[in-house]
Amino acid sequence: MEKKIIGRFDKADFPALHLEDISVKVDTGAYTSSIHCKNIVEKDGILHCTFLDEEHPLYNGKEFSFREFDIVFVRSSNGIIQKRYQVETNIKIFGKVYKISLSLSSRQEMRFPVLLGRKFLTKKFIVDTQLTDVSYNLKSNEDKNSIPE
Repeated sequence: MEKKIIGRFDKADFPALHLEDISVKVDTGAYTSSIHCKNIVEKDGILHCTFLDEEHPLYNGKEFSFREFDIVFVRSSNGIIQKRYQVETNIKIFGKVYKISLSLSSRQEMRFPVLLGRKFLTKKFIVDTQLTDVSYNLKSNEDKNSIPE
């Protein structure tokens, strides 16, 4: 499979979650990918959480429920091991839909609501830190060039 060149950050869609143009940070230092949520609660075998993204008033505070999830242990950059919930979903980037595992984390001190780690990036992308919004710009150009119905 040919690898796409991705920049240090971009925007992606999460079709199963009905989220579009969400800012993502590409982080080759992180193994797993994560999404910024709060109020993460497991009740009666269902995981509930609230998505946070101040850039998107339509999505900020959107509530999600997951019947299928895992519990994982993630070592943060400061060496602390955290217990987190992880969900499987999909991400659309460069016009292609991929499966992705996202750990749910409180990233309120972070600029980007989604972090893409090596587990997702490996064998699909090459990171060029000089570039930004490569996929999003391609998507925007395709939208401009499409003929309205």
